[in-house]
Amino acid sequence: MTLECAGDGRALLQPRPISQPWLTGAVGTAEWTGTSLSALLNEVGLHENVVELLFTGADHGIEGGVEQDYQRSLPVEEAMHPDALLAWSMNGRPLEPQHGYPLRLIIPGWYGMAHVKWLRSMQALTEPFTGYQNTTAYRYSASREESGEAVTLMRVRSLMVPPGFPDFLTRTRIVRQGAEELIGRAWSGRSPVGRVEVSTDGGQVWETAAIEPQQSPYSWQRWSYHWEASRAGTYDLWCRAVDSAGDVQPLEQRWTARGMGNNMVQRVAVQVI
Repeated sequence: MTLECAGDGRALLQPRPISQPWLTGAVGTAEWTGTSLSALLNEVGLHENVVELLFTGADHGIEGGVEQDYQRSLPVEEAMHPDALLAWSMNGRPLEPQHGYPLRLIIPGWYGMAHVKWLRSMQALTEPFTGYQNTTAYRYSASREESGEAVTLMRVRSLMVPPGFPDFLTRTRIVRQGAEELIGRAWSGRSPVGRVEVSTDGGQVWETAAIEPQQSPYSWQRWSYHWEASRAGTYDLWCRAVDSAGDVQPLEQRWTARGMGNNMVQRVAVQVI
């Protein structure tokens, strides 16, 4: 399963929201093993009045002036997702501390904030949870005062492995003249990616890349594009994905006060020599 932080790409926004300054590195794919959450809930037996499940992690601190445990809730139908896990293994090994040892929640397709780490307890609720991490922290809103829309499933996104090598100061990528294979990954919350497009002229002309099928229903997909860098000069390489639901990466940023869900097309400056 691919898991991405909801704030991935925050540092690319202008003006930059104040929070963890992620560029494009807060995403990865791993194999998770654990106990089926729905099987456990069925064994326990939920009362018909239960509307949400509350998950509490062992991490405790202050955010937004509020002292709190890290807590997130899920609607019952999401908690009962057939592939939701209480995970205790990652890539065939016990969870490491930074990944939530000894137990974490895994909810396929959701941004990372929902996958509560260092899981300490679960509680059945008959009213929606109104804690900070649900109602304040992870929201799409134009200001921190607005409640906005809740962050849930990962938005469609593609990223390119920057080709060549970098110029130290500008970070422009240096590529030698000739054939160059551009490669990357594309993903979306619960929809497979149907198409990846690449532009080598800053979005004027788009060409279709080759894309591999998913290795699992929730994993990113590898894509590749053959670029003939036949002329020396500067280029602006872009990539964008379209998922099977028809959602497309935007050309411009979706700015929010907390920098959530930024999935605008990636732009890589290249100098061909």
